[in-house]
Amino acid sequence: MPDIKDIYSNRRFFFFGVIFLVVMVILIKLFIIQVVDTSYRLSAENNVLRHVTQYPARGLIYDRNGNLLVYNQAAYDLMVIPGQTTETDTSLLCTILDITKESFLERLSVASDYSLYAPSVFLKMVSTETYARLQELLYKYPGFYVQRRTLRRYSYPVAAHVLGYVSEVDADDIKSDSYYKMGDYIGASGIEVAYEKELRGRKGLKILLVDVHNRIKGSYQNGRYDSVPVPGRDIVLTIDIELQQYGEKLLKNKNGSIVAIEPSTGELLALVTAPNYDPSLLVGRIRSDNFRALRRDTLEPLFNRAVMASYPPGSTFKPVNGLIALQEGVISRGYEYFCDNGYYARGVYVRCHHFEAFNLPEAIMTSCNSYFCNAFRRILENPEYETIADAFSKWKSYLSRFGFGSKLGSDIRNELPGFVPETKYYDRFYGEGRWKALTVLSLAIGQGELGTTPLQIANMTAAIANRGYYYIPHIAKSIDGSKDNISPLFRQKHNIGIDSSHFEVIVEGMKAVVNGPQGATARWVALKDIVVCGKTGTAENPHGPDHSVFIAFAPADDPKIAIAVYVENSGFGSTYAAPAATLMIEKYLKGEISNQWLEDYILRTDNNR
Repeated sequence: MPDIKDIYSNRRFFFFGVIFLVVMVILIKLFIIQVVDTSYRLSAENNVLRHVTQYPARGLIYDRNGNLLVYNQAAYDLMVIPGQTTETDTSLLCTILDITKESFLERLSVASDYSLYAPSVFLKMVSTETYARLQELLYKYPGFYVQRRTLRRYSYPVAAHVLGYVSEVDADDIKSDSYYKMGDYIGASGIEVAYEKELRGRKGLKILLVDVHNRIKGSYQNGRYDSVPVPGRDIVLTIDIELQQYGEKLLKNKNGSIVAIEPSTGELLALVTAPNYDPSLLVGRIRSDNFRALRRDTLEPLFNRAVMASYPPGSTFKPVNGLIALQEGVISRGYEYFCDNGYYARGVYVRCHHFEAFNLPEAIMTSCNSYFCNAFRRILENPEYETIADAFSKWKSYLSRFGFGSKLGSDIRNELPGFVPETKYYDRFYGEGRWKALTVLSLAIGQGELGTTPLQIANMTAAIANRGYYYIPHIAKSIDGSKDNISPLFRQKHNIGIDSSHFEVIVEGMKAVVNGPQGATARWVALKDIVVCGKTGTAENPHGPDHSVFIAFAPADDPKIAIAVYVENSGFGSTYAAPAATLMIEKYLKGEISNQWLEDYILRTDNNR
């Protein structure tokens, strides 16, 4: 049996041996750092390594015709690392930056609270002239340096809601995506936020050696650990900027919106909301003040009416009810109904202004309320369904196929779904089985509880133009020159589920609205050499005068554009919305306006109240 003293002695030698090896490793490492590897000595002598983020240029944005819409301009942020600053006279620096001594100390305090050793933005968006002066003097102010970034610039003072803007990231942005750090910028609205990951590129990093006098001595390790920024990807939009400009011109001094779509692709040709604002207002150091002013504006220029406003569609909805009635077999093209200055049934009265019988195309041409009240009632009282609720659910399913009552899935952010009531909605108010077709008769003429966005109404128009299908409206045409980079969802055809022959009946009536005989509701805005199919509408407004609405597409047999126009507080659809729509159609298809009087009439209108 081994002696206990020998075991103890062996363990002691082993313990001291381990300590000796650890000490030798540390000494060898110190020797390498201090004698062999000069980079460590150089770093110590020069006091600090500066990690400078290399911000990439955001991708450029073009319109469908190659016109540059959004580009970049160099800008500079003055950065500070509070832990590296020293007590020094800052009066000259304050003079150059045009800030007070108090403001200087406050900014430095905020940066210190964030971190003594991490860089913070001391002053954003320094001008090029100020930057030039700073470069000569920054050696006097340890801890301060200038970081280059870019600002967005706009070629046209329009399309603010389409293009959107960028803003500084907040805590939620940083928490949700580790790519972002304090002081970074991110797309906040429009195309900038919808395609943020494509537009932002990828940041790079440059590690610099800086001496005690704040002077850059060179790259650390000859740039071994540097990375090059990757520019953002360029995007081509579906928007025609000349058409967009013209639409905004037509809606100047008005509240409303214009949505124009290429029916064969779902590409948005124009997305106008009024009032609007110049996108350059939300760039640079003036952004915060301008944003607050825009938010306070009672006309709500930041509100994107084209995709967020919910209006009753009014009589522009009659073609949809006509299509459903045809598909359900409760009427035919030649089915006639006599209008006796309104629709009367069991104490219910819906006003109209005709005293004659119409078939379906004629009812569309004259916008006869009586005809469509009768057609809607026949839909809900169809004997093929056991209850009114069952027929109503079927009617609602057709509306869902058109895209009503839900978001269309566009790449335009903040799109709202509108509202289409369900049977439960009426059960809650009237009791299950206690409401009838006459209870909800206002839906026949696009009133009542229905709420639709201009984007949805324009999409409905595109579906009619296509005789039964649509593509999801979208605003990005290609990324880096390839359409394959755009979501395949935008290339999927959405069928309405109604026979194309029924659409031809509706198109016949819509053609007569603009090109028909006396009694056609929009014949005064007909174009000489373009056959326009349209439908007038008057959307009831409980808060004031009714809204003027018009939908249209052209040419009739080979549609290149489908459009929806809303002009708030303007009365009948033929009064303001119809002429604005046909002017837009002519501008897009011909590039010029033939009826100068009509254009002047719209431009003189001021409903901005």
